[in-house]
Amino acid sequence: MPEPMPEMNLGARLKVLAAGAALALATAFGAPGGAAAKTELLVYTAIEADELPGFKAAFEKEVPDIEIKWVRDSTGIVTSKLLAEKANPQADIVWGLAATSLMMLADQGYFQAYAPKGLDKLDAGFRDKANPPMWVGQRAWAAAICFNTVEAAKKNLPKPESWKDLTKAVYKGALTMPNPNSSGTGYLDVSSWLQLFGEQEGWKYMDQLHENMAWYTHSGSKPCRQAAAGEVPIGIAFDYRAAKTKADGAPIDVVLPKEGLGWDMEAFAIVKTTKKLEAARKFADWSITQSVMENLYTKGYALIAMPGVSKPVAGLPADFSKLLIKNDFAWAAKNRDRILDEWRKRYDAKSEPKS
Repeated sequence: MPEPMPEMNLGARLKVLAAGAALALATAFGAPGGAAAKTELLVYTAIEADELPGFKAAFEKEVPDIEIKWVRDSTGIVTSKLLAEKANPQADIVWGLAATSLMMLADQGYFQAYAPKGLDKLDAGFRDKANPPMWVGQRAWAAAICFNTVEAAKKNLPKPESWKDLTKAVYKGALTMPNPNSSGTGYLDVSSWLQLFGEQEGWKYMDQLHENMAWYTHSGSKPCRQAAAGEVPIGIAFDYRAAKTKADGAPIDVVLPKEGLGWDMEAFAIVKTTKKLEAARKFADWSITQSVMENLYTKGYALIAMPGVSKPVAGLPADFSKLLIKNDFAWAAKNRDRILDEWRKRYDAKSEPKS
């Protein structure tokens, strides 16, 4: 049997009780010295994986009582996950997802309205028209072609100048692009072609493009990475990845087709059921500060939600914004399921296996 504890006088007992209370408080708040435990904020995102550490470090430095937990995948996969969880949403905030996906989810009552601090400083086109808005944009990305000059020279392939050029017989088996069911870039390609050429001619165009397609990827970046590695001469991707790949030294020319570029916005929205509303709002507020707009969003992106902060991007023309088509985002969101179903029926046989 353990020996009985020696008797203590009242003062000693009080000291023991005080020490125990201090330990309990420290344990409850999760840190030595009684510092408060961090709030974990679950953020679903489609932003490029190589950018996320920088965003996390910058936010947590400024708001140290919140810790970001990312769930990251391609736009279509994140959107499907959100839909699958609709009856019991897991995310606190969806951040850096295509605005067309957020619009579709907002129509299903997925989000709660919030006007982040400084909203009036953003371009009106980068936000939901409701007041307060259901979603707010951060920056835009647009279609681009990665053209491997070395591989093209081996195969005597001319450099394309237009979307229509890619249907020429000389490019048979030389192309890859993202599957629009998995990738936001893939969907902006498909929805923009249907707007540019009209639905009937748009599907006819994609039928011809399909004849030249080697395969479809499940990532908007992957076609450019594959082109850079010489797996194919041409990858249909997007401006950030194309310009960065070229800047990193790959033998890539960035081609911006003359008919115009499909595009979408990275945007965020707070999930209606979040139990961490204060933290989600802090993250939303931080996301549209001038410092973030100027110093983080501009790295490789030419189109920023806050007017006047955009910077030149190596590999992209100064008048890049003039190349964007007039995109009907509401139409693209409303018709998303119908367009994706039709695409799957026609072309999914050439999609890469999902990892």
